[in-house]
Amino acid sequence: MAEREADSLLFQPCLGWKGVFVLALGNTEKYSVQQMIMDKKSKKSNRLNVEKIIPGLLLLTAIISVLTTLGIVFTLIFETFTFFDRVSLKEFFTAQKWYPFSETSASYGIMPLISGTLKVTGIAALVAVPIGLATAIYLSEYASEKTRRIIKPILEVLAGIPTIVYGFFALTFVTPILRSFIPSLEIFNALSPGIVVGIMITPMIASLSEDAMSSVPNSIKEGAFALGATKLETAIKVILPAAISGIMASIVLALSRAIGETMIVSVAGGSTPNLSTDVTSSIQTMTAYIVQVSTGDAGYGTTIYYSIYAVGMMLFLFTLAMNLFAQFISRKFREEY
Repeated sequence: MAEREADSLLFQPCLGWKGVFVLALGNTEKYSVQQMIMDKKSKKSNRLNVEKIIPGLLLLTAIISVLTTLGIVFTLIFETFTFFDRVSLKEFFTAQKWYPFSETSASYGIMPLISGTLKVTGIAALVAVPIGLATAIYLSEYASEKTRRIIKPILEVLAGIPTIVYGFFALTFVTPILRSFIPSLEIFNALSPGIVVGIMITPMIASLSEDAMSSVPNSIKEGAFALGATKLETAIKVILPAAISGIMASIVLALSRAIGETMIVSVAGGSTPNLSTDVTSSIQTMTAYIVQVSTGDAGYGTTIYYSIYAVGMMLFLFTLAMNLFAQFISRKFREEY
């Protein structure tokens, strides 16, 4: 009789949450199951609260990013207008001399600074584009997986070197070598920093171009091989045209980086704004001038002080135009497979 009562107590079913039957040994076990259900409901409620908070936090960070960008742009615009209250637009865009520190005849013609910037960017493009594309073709079409795992980290390390180190490398290593071939080359010139800037942006072109070429379907490559094309012909005549949107975007973005480069041209390019095509003489780029004035060569509220905002606005417009051009190229020649 006692054993029968014990068995009925051990295996007595009780109706649980939502009609689910559970085995209970007594009131203590019943209370534990109910407590577990309540704990589960509490955790679910907390999870739902977190899910409601996270979108708001993400929206807040996005708004902060947008407001920061707008703040930078409005600051540039406001200070640039202050500069043009003192210097005419005609002088700024047509004058061929940039002598802001002259006490008797100051001149604010932006063209010499633009000339120096374009000379460095042009030389960098001549260096980086062929080397970057050749590296991308090798990594995409010729290199083994083991070789690719070795070369790509080296390229990433090259991209992570501080630009001030590149600047002193250009001044103390590249310039002396170039002077042994070009005796008329000055200590500060456009050629040396242009070459080093090209070396700096080569990893960007190589990496992005390699990604674009690797995304081309294997069926296209196999079709070229089936028609009798060699590996080089396939890479040049098939893969490159198929990945042209990504390759052009990588080149334009790299050149945007070259236009905005500061420390290399400040250290190795000099501070002499010249409106010429000579790459052996001292130059000054837009970014180098901003660095020069920002180090304390001009007092707050002076025309020279406000000139850095006008130059910064020109630099911003150049970079914006390059980025818009890159997006246009990507949309125009995008291939979808």
